[in-house]
Amino acid sequence: MISSQANYSPIGMLPRLKQFKIKGIFEVGMYEYDAGLVLIHLNDAQTLFQMDTFVSGLRVKLKDLNQTRKTAFLMTETFDSLDNFVVTDWTRQHANLFAAIQMEKKVMFIILTLIVAVAAFNIISTLVMGVTEKKSDIAILRTLGATKKSILLVFIWQGILIGIVGTFLGILLGTLISLNIDVIIPFIESLFEVQFLSKEIYYISVVPSKLLLNDVIFIGSMSLFLSIIATIYPSIRATKIEPATALKYE
Repeated sequence: MISSQANYSPIGMLPRLKQFKIKGIFEVGMYEYDAGLVLIHLNDAQTLFQMDTFVSGLRVKLKDLNQTRKTAFLMTETFDSLDNFVVTDWTRQHANLFAAIQMEKKVMFIILTLIVAVAAFNIISTLVMGVTEKKSDIAILRTLGATKKSILLVFIWQGILIGIVGTFLGILLGTLISLNIDVIIPFIESLFEVQFLSKEIYYISVVPSKLLLNDVIFIGSMSLFLSIIATIYPSIRATKIEPATALKYE
């Protein structure tokens, strides 16, 4: 290892050199650390940089990552009176990256909402076709004494059943994929010889995945809500079928 600091000698300035033996190579999935971070023993670092027993910085590890900014703020206030003391955290060091991730998360939420809306339109079209095909059956039920409310509930419950089954299967499949994304993505990349994330561009080499129960509940609830909304128009249309008109040409 060659340090930018130099030693003075009779023949001039010489760079500080120290030979190390590599004990292992780590990979955390973030290109910036994987490509440029080297860990050495504290005593060797103090000897190389001629710091005796002093250290240039301290690192604090928290159990809860969500308390990072609050902890950094408290530490800044506590050590504000000390000179040459700077408090920083990972949210500031990679602020642009995390801002981009938050933006992508919002965009993905909008895209998923549109996908669910398209599925809701499919439910509407399915029920409308069902109403059109079952006009005579609906008319016969009306002549047998079925009320408009009962016809309305039949199609509403049909749409709700479709929504429940589709939402359950979607959540199940999505959960399985998200829990095994670290295996699925490398398999697809090796199968088609492609790379979804370039290390130099996205700073990460793997696709991170964390299953959040709140997100699953929110997305599932929205899917069910849109499914219920989608049943309103076809159900109302079914109640407007007049038995005499529907059976006129039967």
